[in-house]
Amino acid sequence: MESYLNQNFDVKAKHSSEEALEKWRNLCGVVKNPKRRFRFTANLSKRYEAAAMRRTNQEKLRIAVLVSKAAFQFISGVVPSDYTVPEEVKAAGFDICADELGSIVESHDVKKLKFHGGVDGLAGKLKASPTDGLSTDADQLSQRQELFGINKFAESELKSFWVFVWEALQDMTLMILGVCAFVSLIVGIATEGWPKGSHDGLGIVASILLVVFVTATSDYRQSLQFRDLDKEKKKITVQVTRNGFRQKMSIYELLPGDIVHLGIGDQVPADGLFLSGFSVVIDESSLTGESEPVMVNVQNPFLLSGTKVQDGSCKMMITTVGMRTQWGKLMATLTEGGDDETPLQVKLNGVATIIGKIGLFFAVVTFAVLVQGMFMRKLSLGTHWIWSGDEALELLEYFAIAVTIVVVAVPEGLPLAVTLSLAFAMKKMMNDKALVRHLAACETMGSATTICSDKTGTLTTNHMTVVKSCICMSVQDVANKGSSLQSEIPESAVKLLIQSIFNNTGGEVVVNKHGKTEILGTPTETAILELGLSLGGKFQEERKSYRVVKVEPFNSTKKRMGVVIELPEGGSLRAHTKGASEIVLAACDKVVNSSGEVVPLDEESIKYLNVTINEFANEALRTLCLAYMDLENGFSPDEAIPASGFTCVGIVGIKDPVRPGVKESVELCRRAGITVRMVTGDNINTAKAIARECGILTDDGIAIEGPVFREKSQEELLELIPKIQVMARSSPMDKHTLVKQLRTTFDEVVAVTGDGTNDAPALHEADIGLAMGIAGTEVAKESADVIILDDNFSTIVTVAKWGRSVYINIQKFVQFQLTVNVVALIVNFSSACLTGSAPLTAVQLLWVNMIMDTLGALALATEPPNNELMKRLPVGRRGNFITNAMWRNILGQSVYQFIVIWFLQAKGKSVFGLDGPDSTLMLNTLIFNCFVFCQVFNEISSREMEEIDVFKGILDNYVFVVVISATVFFQIIIIEFLGTFASTTPLTLVQWIFSIFIGFLGMPIAAGLKTIPV
Repeated sequence: MESYLNQNFDVKAKHSSEEALEKWRNLCGVVKNPKRRFRFTANLSKRYEAAAMRRTNQEKLRIAVLVSKAAFQFISGVVPSDYTVPEEVKAAGFDICADELGSIVESHDVKKLKFHGGVDGLAGKLKASPTDGLSTDADQLSQRQELFGINKFAESELKSFWVFVWEALQDMTLMILGVCAFVSLIVGIATEGWPKGSHDGLGIVASILLVVFVTATSDYRQSLQFRDLDKEKKKITVQVTRNGFRQKMSIYELLPGDIVHLGIGDQVPADGLFLSGFSVVIDESSLTGESEPVMVNVQNPFLLSGTKVQDGSCKMMITTVGMRTQWGKLMATLTEGGDDETPLQVKLNGVATIIGKIGLFFAVVTFAVLVQGMFMRKLSLGTHWIWSGDEALELLEYFAIAVTIVVVAVPEGLPLAVTLSLAFAMKKMMNDKALVRHLAACETMGSATTICSDKTGTLTTNHMTVVKSCICMSVQDVANKGSSLQSEIPESAVKLLIQSIFNNTGGEVVVNKHGKTEILGTPTETAILELGLSLGGKFQEERKSYRVVKVEPFNSTKKRMGVVIELPEGGSLRAHTKGASEIVLAACDKVVNSSGEVVPLDEESIKYLNVTINEFANEALRTLCLAYMDLENGFSPDEAIPASGFTCVGIVGIKDPVRPGVKESVELCRRAGITVRMVTGDNINTAKAIARECGILTDDGIAIEGPVFREKSQEELLELIPKIQVMARSSPMDKHTLVKQLRTTFDEVVAVTGDGTNDAPALHEADIGLAMGIAGTEVAKESADVIILDDNFSTIVTVAKWGRSVYINIQKFVQFQLTVNVVALIVNFSSACLTGSAPLTAVQLLWVNMIMDTLGALALATEPPNNELMKRLPVGRRGNFITNAMWRNILGQSVYQFIVIWFLQAKGKSVFGLDGPDSTLMLNTLIFNCFVFCQVFNEISSREMEEIDVFKGILDNYVFVVVISATVFFQIIIIEFLGTFASTTPLTLVQWIFSIFIGFLGMPIAAGLKTIPV
């Protein structure tokens, strides 16, 4: 079975081809209810629609760019547009409407933009300030929202409960049973009168309704869980200026006229126009499929919603929002496309197909055998031409039994149990600070064998402070000195340092609406800006004193950032740079000495500074070097900032403490067979110190630098990679290479953490991409499968635990359901063949189906994880889903249950002294009762597939306790009070005790089976 499934029902957890998704759908036979079975699978037709829309967008934009280029040549002769402002827009105090705004940006219409007075002119017409943004007056904002719309996309409406009831009724077998019930009612009432003749028919109708409502309730709850998770996935915030204050806001609250601040890795939240910024490069592939990045500047100011900032930073003004943008229309189509189905869903669809075909064969044979038996009986009596109403009803009952065998035999619940378990796990993981973006990540994480983790913010707290410095060749303990540090540094050096800190930064010091000073930016920038403030610097004054000529933002390939400013005295230019200490120091040929003078950097000074860097790094401090250069030969903004010839101002050591609980989590991973590797851009000594503190770097492990790693040959990598525990000074491509090698060459299941834009390729390549929720950019989150909301390594371990729980819970449910399938099939088939009647009626089989399908899934697929899960080795990439241990348990239990039922059929009457007209009904009721209690106790045994103690933690799972209790309660009701409808009769106390004992006996047998090695 496993090889057939791997051949035909095998899809990847990520990036499956459309062919693979189509293939398994075409192979799915014997589907009772396609609407329900394929509800949580990708809608391929909607995906094709979205791809076509992207192609259209690409063509539109290509034409728009060509037209705008042509327009530049004729711009001087702009003819006044015939645009007139609609009356309601005028009445509201605006001079431009939403449609006109939309057409300017979407069509890249330079002529229209020029006609309206450029970006500043449009800001005036929108009653917005390019510096202070919109007013926060509630009435004005609601009026603006009314006229220009809200920044939300059309979503499919939440289906009501009755839609799920209707979908549950689409089950082909239930429809056939419904017809049987209707015919049974007509014939029954015609032959036996009301109410006696209606019992069989009404029993089937009641059973169908019960199955439908229980199924619909379960499906409806799942849909609500997914809706909640979808809302969480879409929570994106951006930096916005309103009323002159910078603040974080949800992208769904943005309105035309809002001023938004964008940096590397941000998603453009709505259509708009560039106001100011540096080196802005936009990736439009998500909207157009075009991989070539686009430069955005004053000449080409158009920014489209849904595109990503690949480089640079800027301020933009929003012009068009929500469904008026191309991204809004594309998103509406994309959301209908749905998530890819998970590998387990597909595999279990395969299992359901195989067993369904077997079940269909058995059902047809059972029906044929029953009809043949009846016909032979009539033939022997010579009444084969005369048919009574009772015989017609008997024939109908045979047909109903055959159909019900298909109901029980086709395990439609298998693929749906995966969704149920995943929905439950995703909801719980949300509470544990992990947001799952792709369903498949949940189950893949359970098989993870390696975690490649970032250092900063994941293993450490990301609360950074400068604690040591080496400024003007003098090492100082900043943590203890505070503001007195200023007096120990020459005045000229302090001035240089403040100039460097406040101009060469991606952060900002602002006054918030409460009048307090607030530092915005990454934790590293915040730490450096705090140092600048403690030296007596004033951020706004410093920024206003100099004109910025060029900015090169930090990126993890160059490992440094730079700025060129024009000095007020004489208009000369100066470049400042900061970044990885050894890289920036290597670009310096001069240094500021203890007197504040610039002197050449000799061998002794270089050695002293390198020793200082290593000392800081060995204390687990992040080190940054700050340097500057006067550009005496002039500089053009189109040139790159020089890479050498700098003067070293100083080195700072930043403390970023290890998160509490990380060491224990790393140890837990090691015991669980998961290797943790640290991949960081930091200095190797800092990385080694932190890795030892976390327990990642052991005596037999290797720490390597990225530049050394990328020079190795494939043969050397084969030997080296298994030993690598730390990779320092790594570039994004080093990370990508390591992940690819681990996945392909070593067949590992790899989870990777990332927060920056450049981490996207590694996150994409990994089996499970984990993005940081706090420090992560939108690009990283978009490429990830799971977002770690608190950026904590311990949460990653929780995700692994939940992943294992999902995988094992589904295995438990499959084991339980296949046992019921096998026994129900064989009992009814063999009984029909040998005795000419089936002991389990249609109504009884429907009840059994509900126990094993919906209720069984609820009980077993929602088991919460326990610490024992992390003591097992991971399944890895090649593990069989239906293991030998599962087959052992399934076959062992099936044989026991079959022997018991067969013994009762053969000897039950004599053992219990049953005689008289009701003896067969009494025996069949006893068989049905024993069969149900076998399933109840087998469900408890299925809680553990290898362990003998199955009661451990049973009370922690209240769903399981409720389901088992409800099953037993309703079984008593069915036997004792609903005999007329369910073809049962009340049992004696002895018979009840016997039924429960037979069921219970399955537990020691299950325990005995678990001791058999496989």
